[in-house]
Amino acid sequence: MPKLEALSTRWLGVGLAAILSVVTLSLAFTDRLALYINPDSTWFAVSMAFIVLIGTVASFALPLGAESDHGHDHGHDADDEGAHSHSAHPGAVAATVVGGVAASGVVLLTLGLAPASLSAEIAISRDVGAAPLFAGSDIVTLAATGDTDSFGVGEWASVFATATNPDAFDGNAVELTGFVTPSESGDFDITRLVITHCVIDAQPASVSIASNADIPETGQWVTVTGTVRSTSDGQLAIEPTSIEEIDEPEIPYEF
Repeated sequence: MPKLEALSTRWLGVGLAAILSVVTLSLAFTDRLALYINPDSTWFAVSMAFIVLIGTVASFALPLGAESDHGHDHGHDADDEGAHSHSAHPGAVAATVVGGVAASGVVLLTLGLAPASLSAEIAISRDVGAAPLFAGSDIVTLAATGDTDSFGVGEWASVFATATNPDAFDGNAVELTGFVTPSESGDFDITRLVITHCVIDAQPASVSIASNADIPETGQWVTVTGTVRSTSDGQLAIEPTSIEEIDEPEIPYEF
């Protein structure tokens, strides 16, 4: 295998994997990995990153091009050797080059770009108007007992979307933090992205705010303190006593 081809293979293999591992570990050590994955999965991501780095170090024990010799039968005659060394199709070479450059660009960008959360625009684009997939009957049952002190936007969104007896929640006190999005039933919604495993599966969760006060700009983070009310049309909404504009939290998601 020519030296340049061997270097390219090594780069696209352990090289890119090592960079991603370093980025993963740096995010974990600076408490910013939760911007991308559920904190419950941090131990797994960190463990895999260490394993990849160990494998990267071990790979230096192999001479360049050694991977191309794996499984070859060196007892073949010259015709067989020639068959193994035939030139690749130009289309395959072009696809490999383009894919390699794209992959390298994406990975290298992770080194230069500051960690960032998903935007309000993404949350709005992912809102299909259906009940959140993470809604569960256990959440509604827990809410019915009045044990809602730990509820965030995601839990209340589940209650709002699935409650069959809205009056049971009338009068519950809430304090929720999220960002402002347009509403179909209230004056505005308070929204939060809820992650199950990582940002790829992030789902928007929203609850309606019924307020006569000035509506903050879309995307503005707020803390809303108020009371859950059952409306005349059988829906639930939050009647706020205060709406405080705040900066984006360090960890903007719910899990």
